[in-house]
Amino acid sequence: MSALESIIWHTLGYAAMPVIFIGGFVGVFVVAAGILKMTGKTPVED
Repeated sequence: MSALESIIWHTLGYAAMPVIFIGGFVGVFVVAAGILKMTGKTPVED
């Protein structure tokens, strides 16, 4: 692998990490919000 290819693959790899991390949070949020909406739960009001 050439130096240019190595730089490209390292850049893509490091760019993918935060996307996967943030995507996981978004996915969990969407699933949790969907479950709460289906069950009719609402936030507790004091």
